Amino acid sequence: MNQDITPQLLREWPLPMPGADADKEVRGHVLIVAGSREMPGAVLLAASAALRAGAGKLTIATAASVAAHIGTAVPEARVISLQETHDGGLLAEDASGLHQACQQASAVLIGPGMQDDAACCQLVRTLLPHCVDSHLILDAAGMSLVGRDAECGTEDAPYGFRFDRPVLLTPHAGELARLTGADKQDIQAQPEAAARLAAQRWQATVALKGAITMLAAADGQQWRHEGGNAGLAISGSGDVLAGIITGLAARGATLEQAAAWGIALHALAGEQLALKHGPLGYLARELSNEVPALLRAF
Repeated sequence: MNQDITPQLLREWPLPMPGADADKEVRGHVLIVAGSREMPGAVLLAASAALRAGAGKLTIATAASVAAHIGTAVPEARVISLQETHDGGLLAEDASGLHQACQQASAVLIGPGMQDDAACCQLVRTLLPHCVDSHLILDAAGMSLVGRDAECGTEDAPYGFRFDRPVLLTPHAGELARLTGADKQDIQAQPEAAARLAAQRWQATVALKGAITMLAAADGQQWRHEGGNAGLAISGSGDVLAGIITGLAARGATLEQAAAWGIALHALAGEQLALKHGPLGYLARELSNEVPALLRAF
């Protein structure tokens, strides 16, 4: 089943809304495992987006070399420092605080701004057992676990890795090509088929990002979105999208619903900024500020 993501569809698929007397716990707890000493800004983008989408609590786990700076830049967050590999990856083997945070979180985002694919792969594998009760979103390097060249204990079936619990992956065409070995141009030419095959292959929900974004669930349902503008193709834009989706999932939306709404809100935020500043030149960090008003409009 293939549906277009339109304002009408979203209004008929309303997000969970907290009551007037709801506290921050009711609005959900987001955990973002992200960043590195070279790309700490990705954490800021995703974290701000998650809060702007309505999440109530925020915990960030990031590289020890930048953790203090992140804590100052995002005063709303608890920050967990993680040791780093030589190549800038994050280590989670002895991070009991991170394991506990996974168990407490409503939604977990892993990946934005992370480095060292092998370390990312091992980190995700280590955290999976601790995130069984959370909505899990894997973005950017966080998707390394499903890559055909994964090197973190999945040698028995690296090409056919399948999740045994609901997970959302958010690749663009280049990332999906790298993860599967498919041709990027073929993916761009047939995004609907590419997203469907990836969802079935990994037993996951897949949001294949692009000018036309395809959202595919493992059960065969699909949604299609076409909108936004060229200004969204900018550094950090994907980190914002991942954060919006995670914030919505923390509020209680299913992964498919959070992704559909997140994709639409991200595109509409780009349209609003294009009206204010022009089609090119607005910044990814500005997208999140548009989200609360857009949510109110719906």
